[in-house]
Amino acid sequence: MDSFALWPGGPVMEVSPDAEPVTTDSVLLANFPSLSGVTRCADFGCGSGLIGLILAARSPRVNLDLVELDPAAASLAERNVSLNGLSGRMRVLNRDLRSLREAEVGKYQLIVSNPPYYPVGSGTSPEERRQNARQERTCSLSELAGAASRLLGDGGRLALVYPPERLSQALCALSSANLEPKRLRLVQARLDAAPSAALLECRRGGRPGLRVEPVLILKNPDGTDTGEVKRIYHLN
Repeated sequence: MDSFALWPGGPVMEVSPDAEPVTTDSVLLANFPSLSGVTRCADFGCGSGLIGLILAARSPRVNLDLVELDPAAASLAERNVSLNGLSGRMRVLNRDLRSLREAEVGKYQLIVSNPPYYPVGSGTSPEERRQNARQERTCSLSELAGAASRLLGDGGRLALVYPPERLSQALCALSSANLEPKRLRLVQARLDAAPSAALLECRRGGRPGLRVEPVLILKNPDGTDTGEVKRIYHLN
């Protein structure tokens, strides 16, 4: 099993060939929500713990629950938490997020999730574990939204990354769960490319009103990273 630092002096991660790879979508999501005033946060479907490690590095005040259904991925997340000396601030729950109740975990101020993007049967994947991560086989967006609404306090936020082609479905599912979409930022590889991802933040019980933010461009015309990407990846 290999390990690497997310950036020089940053959190260290072990990675497994069987786990979902570190993705740009997850890194962008981990840097999307404000952590001002946040002390209790959860990552739904945490995989190996990447998003949680970045959030913990962004704010020393944040305590995190990493929720993961797959036992192998949850075990890897636990190793990554321990590897970074964060066991006092982070715990891994090898649970079905749909079964979590407030009596067990309390209320969160922020929940983040990089959920499965596609309906069951979309695309192909050779391994069942990766199918569960990419397709809504074990949890639909509506079910995730329902769980988040139940476990967020009033005014709490859910931040997620989702494919633009399913954005209308996401907005409907989230609004139906009393999670009002408040911020939207599209991601493009280049200025002349179609959006490849949508970063979305919702507020539990929020008033209607969606702010569409400037597009996040990943590459300059010459193929180099944009200044914002360099900042996110600590490349400056």
